[in-house]
Amino acid sequence: MIIFAAVLAAALAWPALAFAHDQPETNQSRWVMADWMMDAFFIFSGLALVVFLTAWKLGHFRDLDQAATIPLYVREEDYYTPDWARDEEEWR
Repeated sequence: MIIFAAVLAAALAWPALAFAHDQPETNQSRWVMADWMMDAFFIFSGLALVVFLTAWKLGHFRDLDQAATIPLYVREEDYYTPDWARDEEEWR
């Protein structure tokens, strides 16, 4: 039984190796990758459009101006400006 399964697997794998190695070179086969890239672009851009419209209709883009001002009221310590830069006259 194991030998039969091995022979069957080898028989099924043999044509796949031949097809992978001996790709036909025709005018149509040169555009296979471009076709897949265009298909993927249209599929993903269509899905992105559907998700965007769904989010828009659900109201996720309402009051963005008001939501953007909330973090501006939070006071935090300035960790990015070095001390030597604060000592100069133009910062006073």
